[in-house]
Amino acid sequence: MTPFSKISVIGLGYIGLPTAAVFASRRIEVVGVDVNAAAVETINRGEIHIVEPDLDIAVHAAVTEGYLRATTTPEPAQAFLVAVPTPFRGADHEPDLSYIEAAAQAIAPVLEAGNLVVLESTSPVGATEKLAAWLAEARPDLSFPQNAGEASDIRVAHCPERVLPGKVMQELFSNDRVIGGMTPRCSQEAMALYKTFVQGDCVITNARTAEMAKLTENSFRDVNIAFANELSVICDQLDIDVWELIGLANRHPRVNILQPGPGVGGHCIAVDPWFIVSRTPEAARLIRTARLVNDDKPEWVVEKVLQGVARIAADRGCAADRIRIACYGLAFKPDIDDLRESPALGIVKTLGARHAGPLMAVEPNIRALPASLEGAPGGGIDLVDLDTARSTADLHVMLVGHREFKEAAPPQGYLVDAQGVWRLA
Repeated sequence: MTPFSKISVIGLGYIGLPTAAVFASRRIEVVGVDVNAAAVETINRGEIHIVEPDLDIAVHAAVTEGYLRATTTPEPAQAFLVAVPTPFRGADHEPDLSYIEAAAQAIAPVLEAGNLVVLESTSPVGATEKLAAWLAEARPDLSFPQNAGEASDIRVAHCPERVLPGKVMQELFSNDRVIGGMTPRCSQEAMALYKTFVQGDCVITNARTAEMAKLTENSFRDVNIAFANELSVICDQLDIDVWELIGLANRHPRVNILQPGPGVGGHCIAVDPWFIVSRTPEAARLIRTARLVNDDKPEWVVEKVLQGVARIAADRGCAADRIRIACYGLAFKPDIDDLRESPALGIVKTLGARHAGPLMAVEPNIRALPASLEGAPGGGIDLVDLDTARSTADLHVMLVGHREFKEAAPPQGYLVDAQGVWRLA
């Protein structure tokens, strides 16, 4: 029997909503809080506003059975899970903790002695301590771990999410969780909360190590992807099939190179390494370089596409603005609708600015183009279906390996394949 009968999840996005639904599936009252009124209304109808397999079923059941409801205003609970965005600011990639600070200000008035506050948002080292400081400033009548230690009225911990978009509803249950409390008691209470549903191990550490663990996991993957992306550029110059090369190298028992692509996107791998760099800029040399390699890859893809346009136009004896381009995929990874930090989205936006001719985008997981692609200064960007793109485009650009694209035969025409989908078809 869980000691928590009412939980509040602050932020109902790609992590917060699945987490809320999972807790509710354990017959715990869950109040989800979000500033997006439309999302709140959608959830209270038992529907979802994001694409994630099996999430719709879980939310519908939780709402129908009365264990999950959403609101725009926090209310008292025994535990508060903060799952809000943590982007970075500008070209210097400084962490933006304003969403965490806003969450702290929102929940502070309803905190009560004995409450647990857990930061799930992936954050730079020290963010959990800042959250506790903001809460303490807002509620001087309560004690917090940084000044009262084990005897604090409020317990504070960090437990970063470690799930893969597209498999969130499975991995929330099965994955191990790293739990870092500001004190041992904070850790123990947070572990008791997550053991409500987590089938994997709950491994206890301190808050700073838990924060760094998540950043380390994603930075490791970023470095590996950067190696693959750099190989793809080298192999292109040497007329070598990079996917064949990586397949051969990975036959070595101690080699496991990831696959190259058009860049790195999403709310984790494209962001988290910068959190390490921001705190230790002189020491994080390899991590910074990997980020720069991956950030440069979209421009390399754009250049390959424009070279293809010029070649087709020259072969046909026509102007470049007569060449029709189709880009396949806008999300940051296959089979989801998440466009955050998507290199594909950036590539299409750049092509919209630099190609004066027709430009089509195929993204089966969205219904309308994002605002960032509207009003492109070139020939305009149209969201079309797969059949339209395949039958009308002169140049086809594979950016995201969605299931629909893998199941279709390669299109006819000039191909720029940044994912190896058509090459492997």
